[in-house]
Amino acid sequence: MEGVTIVSHPLVQHKLTLLRSKDTSTKSFRELLKEIGMLLCYEVTRDLPLADVEIETPLAKMKSPEISGKKLVFAPVLRAGVTFAEGMLDLVPTARVAHIGLYREPETFVAVEYFSRRRAICTRDS
Repeated sequence: MEGVTIVSHPLVQHKLTLLRSKDTSTKSFRELLKEIGMLLCYEVTRDLPLADVEIETPLAKMKSPEISGKKLVFAPVLRAGVTFAEGMLDLVPTARVAHIGLYREPETFVAVEYFSRRRAICTRDS
């Protein structure tokens, strides 16, 4: 499927197993979700464009790559997705956050949108 990244990294698989366990506490669930968010953020940002910028180090000026292009927007699905996005924000604190609310229609299991704030509404610093 185009635009879908499948992550089969052993750490992600391990943390998903812990997350799914009925013995996992609420605190551990949140921590694992945040950790998985960080690991997946690492994977999905792998191909972000870079541009060389000039910086000054303690020894000399140099050109070094930094992420270029438009500002990233993370759009978690409410509620568990918010904690997931926290882990992503730990790696990309300048990203903006939008929100999407979905529920599954009980008879057809079709996802129904009940809330959408697609405009980026906040950053970690705001």
